[in-house]
Amino acid sequence: MSEKLLFVCMGNICRSPTARAVFDRALTAAGVAFVSESAGTHGYHVGARPDRRAIEAAGRVGLDISGDIARRFVVDDFERFNRIYVMDRANLEGVEQQRPRGVSTPVELVMSLAPDYGLDEVPDPYYGGDEGFVRVIDMLEAAADALVRELRG
Repeated sequence: MSEKLLFVCMGNICRSPTARAVFDRALTAAGVAFVSESAGTHGYHVGARPDRRAIEAAGRVGLDISGDIARRFVVDDFERFNRIYVMDRANLEGVEQQRPRGVSTPVELVMSLAPDYGLDEVPDPYYGGDEGFVRVIDMLEAAADALVRELRG
């Protein structure tokens, strides 16, 4: 069975497209069958490409997110994906508020995969400097490595 992963942040232009790319690389390298997407809980940037700083930070580690297009999380995502990872508690709440009755798709903080990292939320780098985007990648790489270990059993 193929894993169907959705990564969710607020606007879908920084953390979640970066998460998709980081996890895609780790899962591909591990030979895991998967599909993945990213989405945002808010519609601020629907149709936009990722933030320039996120594109540049990803590019420095060999990831290309420049072609991603922001979209909003929708109720159908509960049916389309078997794992939904959110970047912080605010987005966890935003996703859970849309959960239909009887739907059991897990929604988790992405950093719950890597509790030893010491942070349970991926901070939003949007209003900070370039170093925040680099930190996001480091955090997500730890979480992606942990998921690969989990899936390999």
